Amino acid sequence: MAAKFELYKDKDAKFRWRLNAANGETIAAGQAYESKAAALNGIESVQKNAPVAQFDDQT
Repeated sequence: MAAKFELYKDKDAKFRWRLNAANGETIAAGQAYESKAAALNGIESVQKNAPVAQFDDQT
């Protein structure tokens, strides 16, 4: 099984997404969105930008 995004509604009926690894562990999560379209845009942004994101080690 590959990693997958899950789109769901929270207890306040806001749309949220989470990215789960192949083992089912959540490895990233989005903020609360008012609309499904906005949440889907958030997922699309992560898919587009994560492969080219730079690493900033601030330790």
